[in-house]
Amino acid sequence: MATGNPATDYSVALLGAFVRAGVTDVVLCPGSRSQALALAAAELERVDALRLHVRLDERSAGFLALGLAVESRTPTIVLTTSGTAVANLHPAALEAFHSGVPLILLTADRPEELRGIGANQTTVQPGLFGPVIDTVDVAAPEGAEPEAEDAAVLARGIYASAIDPGRPVHLNIAFRDPLSSAVPDLTAVASELAAAAGGRGPEAIDATGSADEPLPLAHGPRTVVIAGHGAGEEAERIAREGGWPLLAEVTSGARFGPNLVVAFRELLNDDAFGARIERVVVFGHPTLTREVPTLLRRPDVEMIVVGPSGGQWYNPARRAAALVGAVAVTGADPDPAASREWLGSWVFTSRGIVAAVAQDGQPDGSGNRLDWRDFARAELAVLRTPVTRQWLVDAVWRVTWPHDRLVLGASRLIREADGFVPGKRIRVHANRGLAGIDGTIATATGVAIASQRHGTSAAGVTRVLVGDLTLLHDVGSLLGGYGEEFPRIQVIVGNDGGGTIFDGLEVARSAAGPALDRVLFTPQRVDLAALAAAYGWDHRVAATTGELSAALTSPPAGPSIVEVPLARRESGRPEK
Repeated sequence: MATGNPATDYSVALLGAFVRAGVTDVVLCPGSRSQALALAAAELERVDALRLHVRLDERSAGFLALGLAVESRTPTIVLTTSGTAVANLHPAALEAFHSGVPLILLTADRPEELRGIGANQTTVQPGLFGPVIDTVDVAAPEGAEPEAEDAAVLARGIYASAIDPGRPVHLNIAFRDPLSSAVPDLTAVASELAAAAGGRGPEAIDATGSADEPLPLAHGPRTVVIAGHGAGEEAERIAREGGWPLLAEVTSGARFGPNLVVAFRELLNDDAFGARIERVVVFGHPTLTREVPTLLRRPDVEMIVVGPSGGQWYNPARRAAALVGAVAVTGADPDPAASREWLGSWVFTSRGIVAAVAQDGQPDGSGNRLDWRDFARAELAVLRTPVTRQWLVDAVWRVTWPHDRLVLGASRLIREADGFVPGKRIRVHANRGLAGIDGTIATATGVAIASQRHGTSAAGVTRVLVGDLTLLHDVGSLLGGYGEEFPRIQVIVGNDGGGTIFDGLEVARSAAGPALDRVLFTPQRVDLAALAAAYGWDHRVAATTGELSAALTSPPAGPSIVEVPLARRESGRPEK
């Protein structure tokens, strides 16, 4: 099977070993120095050994790989050439590190003799991603007999390092001229590769896993369970078993169950609730409130952190009483009546707060003809009502079901959702490791591709709820490439002309209006219909609640953008 070209032979051996280890997807960007790896990946796709995704922009490719990895729960390779191509992976690599997502950054490089002499497209690639992401730097293959086995050992090690505990790993390989030869026909080994990769289900990305014994949690202290981003269903189980209020963010994976407290912000600010807390158990990475870190800095509150979350422990003020891999509720409750009162007061008060802000559009059920006519008129008026942020978030949440996926951008809308949407056992994704707007469309595309391959999710839709600046920041990810797989994805854009999230921050009360608008709000007037047309996406405007409902319940088969015009400031909200 050897070709006599060291670059090609090594690339075939390496990628074949990755397939055997469990890799199913490779995202690549074109480049000369990486050509042997790219051609080997193309041949492996031809024989159905892996799935290949080609993108022009390395930043977009990195986030596409991240979306594939977080949804499929298995490491994904992103493959680039040398130079700035590698640097463009940095945002996705950092997000993967802080979110605990297994990425394999496979980059081509110049050989040792071309480094440090000003050679074209050459920089210092080993260590480029900083001290938190490990780099394995491989010298240029020479064609020696042991190299194929060395590549297989290396691939298995890199795969294991990425998946446990869930992190990005950088594999940097030098190549010398000639950079490739014809790749051999791999049909004969395809069945062997498939057999080696088959029979292994996706290995869960579980930042809370631990080989240590779980820390026992006794009943007694007034306890709340906080579920931040990526906490998972374990947080809900512990809250239920302990009989404790569950304060779960919208991207926690734990926003469901009888103990859920949706309006926890308001209650944390209420002395009748927040001031009485004695112990907090934290899962995941809380990012959407200021109330949570404020609570965790209190010296009278015992803090137990289950994690780590991504590559770091969440530990505000560095005062956690315990940093553990797992917890378990133990022993009998010495005062079950007091525990029921504690839990019930949180849950029922929260429900009352949410009900008070909910819009009640139902008839009174009397059957009176006039009442029903009035109701019909009211319903028609509602359908013609301009969309508000709360209505937009509620509408997207209501139409999303377990076979769908929901991706939330780092905009004002995710905070709206976190504040009031009810519990629902659906998969919600967001790039909350660093909470940036980078790569949201690319990440969502990866999530959609991975989720729609098989099972009940194959018929689902991936909805992406973003602000206008989040879309524009990642507009290049609308480009899928000729012949590339593009899933059912619906990008819902709340277009208020800029970054209105800053209108709700302290800076809006201190900065001069023109300066605030120019450097923070950053107004934009992009024609999203023309933008969608340029990339071949369907586009429609949903300015009223009726139009929004129709757009969400009847999405086109291909990728589409739903543009929802929003006022910068809605009625009932203070002007700055």
